[in-house]
Amino acid sequence: MKYILMLLFCAGIVLCGGFLYIYSLVRFDAYSIIDYKPKLTTQIYDRNGELIANIFEENRIYVKYEDLPARMVEALVAIEDTSYFEHGGVNFEAIARAIIKDIKAKKMVEGASTLTQQLVKNLALSPERKLERKIKEAVLSMKIESELTKEQIIERYLNHVYLGHGYYGIKTAAQGYFRKELNELSLKEIAILVGLPKAPSSYDPTKHPDLSFGRANRVLERMHDIGWINEDEYRRGVLEEPAVFDDTLTKNKAPYVVDEIIKEASKKFDDIKTGGYRIQSSVDLGVQKMAEEALIFGYNEILKRDKKANPAILNGAMVVTQPQTGQILALVGGIDYAKSSYNRATQSKRQPGSSFKPFIYQIALNNGYSVVSQVADIARSFDMGNGKEWTPKNYSGGFQGYITLKSAITQSRNLATINLLNDLGLSSVRKQLVDMGFENMPENLSIALGSFGIAPLEFAKFYSMFPNEGETVEPTLIKRVENSFGVTTNYEPQRKQVIKPEQAFLTISLLQNVVNAGTGRNAKIAGIQVAGKTGTTNNNVDAWFCGFTPDVQAIIWYGNDDNSPMKKVEGGGRTAAPVFKKFMEGYIKLYPTLRRAFEQPDGVYKGYYGGSDEYYTNDSPLPQNMPANDIIQDQENDGLLF
Repeated sequence: MKYILMLLFCAGIVLCGGFLYIYSLVRFDAYSIIDYKPKLTTQIYDRNGELIANIFEENRIYVKYEDLPARMVEALVAIEDTSYFEHGGVNFEAIARAIIKDIKAKKMVEGASTLTQQLVKNLALSPERKLERKIKEAVLSMKIESELTKEQIIERYLNHVYLGHGYYGIKTAAQGYFRKELNELSLKEIAILVGLPKAPSSYDPTKHPDLSFGRANRVLERMHDIGWINEDEYRRGVLEEPAVFDDTLTKNKAPYVVDEIIKEASKKFDDIKTGGYRIQSSVDLGVQKMAEEALIFGYNEILKRDKKANPAILNGAMVVTQPQTGQILALVGGIDYAKSSYNRATQSKRQPGSSFKPFIYQIALNNGYSVVSQVADIARSFDMGNGKEWTPKNYSGGFQGYITLKSAITQSRNLATINLLNDLGLSSVRKQLVDMGFENMPENLSIALGSFGIAPLEFAKFYSMFPNEGETVEPTLIKRVENSFGVTTNYEPQRKQVIKPEQAFLTISLLQNVVNAGTGRNAKIAGIQVAGKTGTTNNNVDAWFCGFTPDVQAIIWYGNDDNSPMKKVEGGGRTAAPVFKKFMEGYIKLYPTLRRAFEQPDGVYKGYYGGSDEYYTNDSPLPQNMPANDIIQDQENDGLLF
């Protein structure tokens, strides 16, 4: 007896030692479950709460236990672990029962893993079937049960489990397969979902609906057998054949937008693809769609006019903003993202051509010129250094002598603008442009014609100074970011007051005239005031229209990706301006209450000059006398609009 007791004592010590050894091996594994931090899906929404895209490494949307339907918990427990709420992580009775069945069958016919053990296996251990791993699994399961509540374990299980089709977690699968939230699921849909973990690929309802529904019916049968649903619920569930959807995982409705949001958000959040953030963007998907359609419209019109155009290299970009807030309503970086993910709205720096002229005229107004001040539209040669001379021309040829600033910008006269810049002083103008925020300004007179590169999105910032009372606003795609704990980070755009409100209004009046009577006539829309400027670079390489109403601004560009010329007929007035009109006509239908007229700020006055009423300010007074050599005249019909 003494020896038996000693033997039992030694065996107990060995078992305890073995347990402690195994426990030492797995105690750190427990932390990955206790401090559960899964990879979560980040979701991007538009300004109206509509989903734009899911961003993820594992497509998982987290759900808390209290938000799980009671029927879902019942169904899970019924099919996977009926005594879940009674055992301590390991069901020894079930293990004994399974061993007996396996011995009788001389093969593995029944398992006895609890939900806790399944969670441990999926989160902390390898799937290999070895005795050592099974012992670790059991020890770890008991450890988990001592640290977490039953509800916490189920929460982790249902969020971590893979449910086929790229879906991780029960909420993701509900949205993916059925386009429903958990509280909207039918009993049959719940049964389909909880039946998936056994064999996600085999029971995927998009690929094998018969197998999936059959497995679901087994879940319902089990719930019925143990009395958790009645006969009527069981029969209705078995007969139900719910609609199943085979959706893409990302659901990306605006890929150019999504790429930029990820890039911007990653500056503050290095786990943007795994952190489960909710990003509310400034984008309006309705406006985004209209911008995409308008850009494609312009692209197709170019191809109609030029049968030799290469559709593979011809492309465009469009940025739509609220100039007062800087919020981007639409961003289209190309004609077809599937063919090219290169974002021409943000990455491509193209010469703006004549669309840059308003900034030269703005500086002239700030320096005492008025809208009717005279400027020389005459041919001149300029010394560019190194023995080189530059003799610029107007697009339509010829010259008109002395004309007003208003007439010069309305007709987009190159010579008048260059002479104006020369009179103002190149170094002075360049410094003022740099003070506004412009970069890479050439140190020569060619800046009058936009001889530097700028991306459409960046250009939108500078154009915002006109409708935003002299203040530039950095365009932004993100309004706020909420992390998985509910902590919100708001994004506020950078602002800079660069000119006086009344001076900005003078330029608005000039750009209205461009649209009403000048090169931008193809952008004119009945019933709303539009201001803007066309732009065409040498040899018709680039075509721009930069336009705005009191509430909305759109920057539009077309060109070939390899910088080769387009056909001679393509330019800002012919190519880009009609796209603005098409877009705005759709926008007005979508938002009919937008403001229709620009508001005149304090400090702007009207005076009679040269036979008409003209705007002026204290900084830009009207001339005292009419010049004798005033030869202001209407633009002759001497060519295409540019």
